[in-house]
Amino acid sequence: MENSWNPERERVKQYRESIGWKKWGPYLTERQWGTVREDYSASGSAWEFVSHDMARSRAYRWGEEGIAGISDNKSLLCFALALWNGKDPILKERLYGLSGNEGNHGEDCKELYYYLDNTPSHSYMKMLYKYPQRAFPYSKIVEENGKRTKADPEYEILETGVFDDDRYYDVFIEYAKADKEDILVKISITNRGADHCRLTVLPTIWLRNTWSWDSKSFKPSMQAVSNDEISINYRRDKTFHLYAENHRRFLFCDNETNYKRLYNFANSTTYCKDGINDYIVEGKNETVNFKDGTKASAFYELDFAPGETKVIKLRLSDKPHHGAFDEFDDIFGLRLNEADAFYKDLQKNVLDPELRMIQRQSYAGMLWSKQFYYFNVNQWLEGDPGQPAPPEERKYKRNSQWRHLSNSNIISMPDKWEYPWYAAWDLAFHCVPLARLDPNFAKRQLVVLLREYYMHPNGQIPAYEWNFSDVNPPVHAWAAHKVYQIDKEFTGKGDYDFLEKVLHKLLLNFTWWVNQKDISGNNIFEGGFLGLDNIGVFDRSQKLPTGGYLEQADGTSWMAMYSLNLLKISTELAMVKPVYQDLATKFFEHFLYIAGAITNIAGQGISLWDNEEEFFYDVLHKPEGESIPMKIRSMVGLIPMFAVETIEPEMVSDLPDFKRRLEWVLENRPDLSVLISRWYEAGKGETRLLSLLRGARLKNLLQRALDEKEFLSDYGIRALSKYHKDKPYEIKVNDNLFSVSYLPGESDSKLFGGNSNWRGPIWFPVNFLLIESLNKFYHYFGDDYKVEYPVNSGNLLSLNEIAHHLGDRLIKLFTMNAEGKRPVFGNVDKLNKDPNFKDYILFYEYFHGDSGKGLGASHQTGWTGLVSELISQKYEFMNRKKG
Repeated sequence: MENSWNPERERVKQYRESIGWKKWGPYLTERQWGTVREDYSASGSAWEFVSHDMARSRAYRWGEEGIAGISDNKSLLCFALALWNGKDPILKERLYGLSGNEGNHGEDCKELYYYLDNTPSHSYMKMLYKYPQRAFPYSKIVEENGKRTKADPEYEILETGVFDDDRYYDVFIEYAKADKEDILVKISITNRGADHCRLTVLPTIWLRNTWSWDSKSFKPSMQAVSNDEISINYRRDKTFHLYAENHRRFLFCDNETNYKRLYNFANSTTYCKDGINDYIVEGKNETVNFKDGTKASAFYELDFAPGETKVIKLRLSDKPHHGAFDEFDDIFGLRLNEADAFYKDLQKNVLDPELRMIQRQSYAGMLWSKQFYYFNVNQWLEGDPGQPAPPEERKYKRNSQWRHLSNSNIISMPDKWEYPWYAAWDLAFHCVPLARLDPNFAKRQLVVLLREYYMHPNGQIPAYEWNFSDVNPPVHAWAAHKVYQIDKEFTGKGDYDFLEKVLHKLLLNFTWWVNQKDISGNNIFEGGFLGLDNIGVFDRSQKLPTGGYLEQADGTSWMAMYSLNLLKISTELAMVKPVYQDLATKFFEHFLYIAGAITNIAGQGISLWDNEEEFFYDVLHKPEGESIPMKIRSMVGLIPMFAVETIEPEMVSDLPDFKRRLEWVLENRPDLSVLISRWYEAGKGETRLLSLLRGARLKNLLQRALDEKEFLSDYGIRALSKYHKDKPYEIKVNDNLFSVSYLPGESDSKLFGGNSNWRGPIWFPVNFLLIESLNKFYHYFGDDYKVEYPVNSGNLLSLNEIAHHLGDRLIKLFTMNAEGKRPVFGNVDKLNKDPNFKDYILFYEYFHGDSGKGLGASHQTGWTGLVSELISQKYEFMNRKKG
């Protein structure tokens, strides 16, 4: 039963996504520089066209960035924090990191910051940024990483010594809404060092530059109306007010490019975007004014004793206030109490305080990672009126086939610094934990990517802005049904309109897959990249060095899973609209044909299942006709487990047309019916099972997956078997030797570009799907079906017990172990032992296959936020056991 007092839960129920309490939120990206959107180069060199050094001086076209920033839902009016320690060569206005070409393992943020709290309506938010008192080691980071190779680890900020002796500031940024567009800001800064020190603090408000690209656009403005208030002409019909308490004065400049600094052209304004930076750091009085502009900072100079904390208060409101800070502390206290009540209800079954803390921080990361994403590809390719025309060759290169794409929405990002653009399959996983927080937002996220201004007219879902045409695993249907189920748990009724809307669009996408990714028309799929770039011997997105093509075990299995997901959605809808029985039958037949093709490709006697090694492998078809199984023991061979679904008895008895057609197919195609697992043998509770794994194949795969000498790590399932540590897979092509060996951490290969690091490490999406699949198998088999876990241990467990233990291994990445360390932090003492670090959790992109150390993007709470769902499932399992 829910708590009687839960205002935040009521807000979640009452508003639509784009209005009301969610009009304002953490919608600023953390990196706009180095993105494809801002790249107008001929060569597509996005990292260099607008670099970090250029960012302070160039007005952006498609978005804005900031530290702990907020904005309205179109990022027209933005607020963020800037700092200066008196030693840095520039203001700390944006988070720093290495570009994809500078980092020895790709793009790499080099800052320490933490998402600590957030509510779905963003009524209360809290974030921590750790700012060194020494000069930030910009050049040292670049130089050291320049010396390192792919075989070396990344050079981390704590290794530079800049945080030694605790010479840094803890900067806590909190927001509390007094009303929908009335936002209180509290900045609490603590000197963690042993010396007296001085810090310049510059809370900054600015207007996104829309006027430079469209001369007909309304040009907003800001004016100081008193020493404590700025009036902001936000839109023609909207005025905002910024109040700052106890600051020196307001500093103004314009959100306009400093053409003189960047390109040696004349400037259009005296006060350019970098004017406040130049005034503070370089003492140039002429670069700011104190009256008006389109960018402004409240100017604070604070002196700190050792250990001292000081608090700055501001208020950004759509209403004028006399006594803007009179009720400030009371409002903050109320919103924090409401946040606590919301999470107390949401986490009522999570009894362990440490797990509640980890889960709440993971939820905070999910909510902080929302971003306003704006990109019109046709406008980007053609250029803007009144601006220099982009190089002609751009029109035929990156994303030139996506001219229809016009995005302007709040979207869940993988990581707002390293991946500040949506990724279709990442987003599908994000929506599962988001559905616990805000089911309407999660449903809207899944729908928006299927809209006509996202989805290609041919039915392809855009992958990500570096290459919208790349191919992600088709998990949208799985996510939609999962979100539907979670929403139904909360409301007690199914949102059939949502399922129906998603299904109609996914029919287009399913058809695209069938038409575009089945080269030979034999129900075997060649998806290419599919998120598993670095565990293959070749780059599957490029032409093979051997010629020919690959028949992909994972691509084919993803499509089998997709068929079953759409079958499940169709049967769900058919229970209320019987017309969907025909679609259910269609997807059942697709699944059958894929099952047949995996075992016998086009009737040629070639199978993706290797009887000798009892594992699934890709098959390489060479131009001369030779077929070679690519015997790499990787996640590719485990993904067939994901293609599993159970059909409840009422769905068979209550859907007569579906039942009749299904039985006809099974009787008239016995060659196919024997391939799917146990349709005619009712399982627990008369449940029916559909799976690619008939007979002993499930146990064969689990024999490898649950072996600690192969896939099973202390912290989950590895992407590549440890078997390849001593026995690399090798293939020779034209006197060139290609190989794959087990690497538990970062990749040592440049073959796949960027930060492709998927050899060996543990990553949450596939681990989560494996756990989901084991629970589905258990739903059919029940307690009588037991498997040894771990292999050679002598312990026989049911599949849901194994799923529970795998979830625990993943959760264990973040919990304190017997040595007083969190595996995610590796052996870094400061992160593990320091009271001002050890309980601030980072949710990395992936994890070391042996030690569990966090690797890759440090704030990819998106799919790693699935740990919150695993924590909930842990307690559901424990309660069922007790019951």
